[in-house]
Order: sequence, then C-alpha cells, then structure tokens
Amino acid sequence: MNALQALCRRVFAFRLVMIGLGAPLALGRTARGGPTYLVAGAILLTFMLSYALFRDWERFGPLLLRHRWLLAADMAFSALLLVTATPSSPLAFVSVCTPLLAGLLYGWRGSALYAAVQAVVVAAVAGGPVLAALCVLAGAAGVCLRDLLFRFGAAGRALTETRARLAVAEAVRAERDHLAREMHDSVSKTLHGLALAADALARTTDPAAVRRQAESVAHAARRAAAESRELLTDLRRDLDAPGVSLLGELRGLAQGAELRAVGVLPVVPGAVARHLLSMAAEALENARRHAGASRIDIEAAVCATHLTLTIEDDGRGLPDGGADLPSLPGRGHFGLLGMAERAAAIGARLDIGARPSGPGTRVRVALPLAALTREGGR
Repeated sequence: MNALQALCRRVFAFRLVMIGLGAPLALGRTARGGPTYLVAGAILLTFMLSYALFRDWERFGPLLLRHRWLLAADMAFSALLLVTATPSSPLAFVSVCTPLLAGLLYGWRGSALYAAVQAVVVAAVAGGPVLAALCVLAGAAGVCLRDLLFRFGAAGRALTETRARLAVAEAVRAERDHLAREMHDSVSKTLHGLALAADALARTTDPAAVRRQAESVAHAARRAAAESRELLTDLRRDLDAPGVSLLGELRGLAQGAELRAVGVLPVVPGAVARHLLSMAAEALENARRHAGASRIDIEAAVCATHLTLTIEDDGRGLPDGGADLPSLPGRGHFGLLGMAERAAAIGARLDIGARPSGPGTRVRVALPLAALTREGGR
C-alpha cells in the first residue's frame, strides 16, 4: 500500500511537470484578452489541484478510495485543459493521468470506466485516435502496476510469516537444547549418583553401612533439589548480568587439579562464563569418572586475540579414532555433544583429542576476545 500511494503521488508529480512544460506554449498560442485569461485560469486551477493532491495525498487519498466519483472531477479539469488550450500541446498528456490513477486506485472495473470516458472525451476534443489510445493504455498500465504491487505484498507477507515460524521453531529447538545441556550438567549426574547409592543401600546388611549409605542418599537428594533450584534460577536470570571472574570460578572447580593462569584474564560476561565453566566441569567430570586420571591440569591463558581454556589428564584417553559426536546421543552419552553445542553458542572452537605429551586426553576451548565484547554489549 505504501508503494501504491507513492506511485499515485508520482502521477500528480508527472502532471505538474507536464503543466509546467506546456503552459508557456499554450499561453503563447492563445489570442490576447479573454481566451488568455480562460486558458491561464484553467492551467492555474489544474496546477493547484494537482499540487494539493501531491502534497497532501495522505489526507486526500483515502477520500478518493472511499468516493470513486471524486475522480470524475479530476477528469473534468483535465478535459478543461484540452478545451481551453491546444490539444497538440504538452498539456494534452495531462489527460492520461486520470485513467492511470484510476487503474492504480480501483483496478480493472474503475480503470475501464474512466479510461473509456476519457478516451471518448479526448477523441472528441483532440480529434485523433492516438491520445485516446494512450488513455486506454495508461489505464491498463495502472491496473498492471496495482496487481504487481499487491502480488509483491502478498509474497512479502508470506516470506515474513515463514521467517517468523522458522525463528520460533529455532528458538524452541535452542531452548530445548539448552535445557538438555543444563539438565545433563547438573541434575542428571546427581541423580545418577543417587541411583548408585540407592543400589548399594539395597545390597547392604550392616547397620553402620546402611546408616552411611542412607546419609549419602539423603545428601545426594538434597544436592539434586539444590541443583534443580539453581537451574530454575538460572533460567530466570537476567542475561545482562555483570561480568564474572573466570579465574575465581575455576578455582572452585579445580579440586584435586592443578590450575595455572597465563596472562591477565579478562572479566567475562555471565552468559559466556556459564558456558565456559560448564565445559570445564564436564571435562573434569569425564577425567575423574571415566578416564581414571591421576593428574589433571587446567590452564587459562590470554593472548592478543583469544582466551584459551585447556584441560589435560593422564587417563586412559579416547577410543581409537577419537570421539564420534553424532553417534553419542544414540548411546546415551550427551556430555561431549553438550560441550560442542556450548562452544558453538559463544563462537568458540572446541578441540578434543589425545594429550600431546603422553597418554590421556586434552580438551581445548579457544574463544576470540571479540566475542566477549559482542556478548557484553548485547
């Protein structure tokens, strides 16, 4: 509709140009006295009307849409120019504006009526079929432009709706992946430990051992409840939270591991820090539970372009061929997949492979420092 209104205004701009070009010629060929005043009055009246519609189309355009008969007055003014001025002057092209405007505003029915009437008037006054044919062609051109604009509008609306549906689906999928990662990195592990403690309790007959196992089960249940509350709190947390000291958070995770910092670590936005710490916690959990490592080293380093987090262990290492991430969910393993998704979410590069200095595994996360600036600004 905006493009259609802009075209209607351009029709009146074209009319103003034709009147400006043809007025001197029409006045120069008119006899002095009354005929000159008559032609000048018709030109001035048509020019002022066209300028008012061009200037305040937002006000007068809806009136033309609601009352189609008002366009007949416009056709009368253009016919007045043909009667008072010479039909062979540039003022004759003013007459094609009315059928063109009717085609833009009213479609085929309105355009056919106004184009036919205007063609008859022009043929009667100008005495030739050329200008009458131009009126008919102008009406058809207006209708074609109207249909083209509406088709583009319908296609644009369909594209916008499709993009909106895709954005909603992507947001839902991203939120499901986020919940799956958070559940795996917190409550799932605690519940797994709770299940193991409960199984051991069922097989224990010694009262003292039963008491210890029961305390372990109770402690694990309270921890699972606390982690559930932390997860819910995290989901409701403001994403624009202040920055986090990554080194201080890593000290809390590095129990039984060697932590080393290279360079001055920057303050990390809360959302980025949560992903980095979750990846570090997953790597440490894998080294302790699955790799049987006796030594774990954590290094957080900063260079000119990247923040790098490296976790190395001397455990049994990865299977031959490395970790096959696409096949892990089918076997019920989601930890490494969650790490890869977290790295992608913050624009970091994740490398999981063998330790260069000997047996074991190395997990390396390289985050561009530019990502910290973008995330903090967002």
